[in-house]
Amino acid sequence: MSIKYIDAFAGAGGLSLGLHQLGFESLLAFDTDPLACRTLSENLGGTVVNAPLAAFEPADVVREYGMPDVIVGGPPCQGFSTQRRGERNDARNDLVLDFFAFALEVGPSIIVMENVPGVLGERGKRHMSDVFALLGARGYVVDHRVLDASRFGLPQRRRRAIIVAWNPQQAKPFDFDSLGEAESVRTVRDAIGDLPSPPSDFSEHPAIPNHAQARMSELNVRRISFVPPGGGRLDIPVELQMACHRDSSHRHLDVFGRLSWDEPSGTITAMFDNFTRGRFAHPSENRNITNREGARLQSFPDSYKFVGPKKDVARQIGNAVPPLLARAIGRGIAAQLGVCVEDLIQNSTSGGFQSGQCRPRAFG
Repeated sequence: MSIKYIDAFAGAGGLSLGLHQLGFESLLAFDTDPLACRTLSENLGGTVVNAPLAAFEPADVVREYGMPDVIVGGPPCQGFSTQRRGERNDARNDLVLDFFAFALEVGPSIIVMENVPGVLGERGKRHMSDVFALLGARGYVVDHRVLDASRFGLPQRRRRAIIVAWNPQQAKPFDFDSLGEAESVRTVRDAIGDLPSPPSDFSEHPAIPNHAQARMSELNVRRISFVPPGGGRLDIPVELQMACHRDSSHRHLDVFGRLSWDEPSGTITAMFDNFTRGRFAHPSENRNITNREGARLQSFPDSYKFVGPKKDVARQIGNAVPPLLARAIGRGIAAQLGVCVEDLIQNSTSGGFQSGQCRPRAFG
């Protein structure tokens, strides 16, 4: 038996990679980011389409790609983030309801959504109330939980909301408590301690994809030289601090921050390529962590090469679902369907992916 799935809002393929590693079979993955689609396609193959959700009619999807057992997806989360200031009405938030409406029309046994914890809080209350009502009206049972991915071996503290809905006639309940936890917390050292320094001329390491250091101003090099492991902007001498940081009421203490070797990192965001935006400086070298170091903190293997300019690659990595978290969720899905993951892996020669091309699809 195989478990077939569709990955909506697939990004660079973190969810797909985790499921692929368990032997799940991809029918379709899609996203609006052409570079992320290229990354996913060139690493995993299969049918990857550069298009928005609105470009797909559920009946056509089933006819063209087949009926999935599972639909997974991570609609844009920025509008639900607690870090976001100002107006709460973000048009992207509506994509959460659109995602579930699409999935219900396709009719899989299980639907899984990943998002920021705020989707289950005040910012997401209205949207999720509509989602739960829609699922209930269609006979689906739903459960949800905020998980810290560090519990599953990720060397990063990353809290994410996981919403799972299932047709009780086709799947068992999803058991969050049986997902299993790592025996110990993995640290930054565990993840990147064996990597050599990137070339000093800012080129990519000849043997390690996406391992190149970013250029920094002399002033920022001086600033970060004063920051100890685990420290931040308060460790920089006042005369070198940015003017806005000299105000003690400034709330962001992690900016101009340095990672600590013996702790997990904080959340790797879409802007982790710039330590002025968070605790993203290397633990012992006066530089930002590279995209490859960020990818390792997200649990991507070195063989997974990201496509695009450095800023775009950082965004792909920071926005991705960590494959380790995806694997934990995948094991829960397999248990719902009564499938032994070990048998699934053994019986799958390619994880369900065939060689393919990423292709654009017209909107509408």
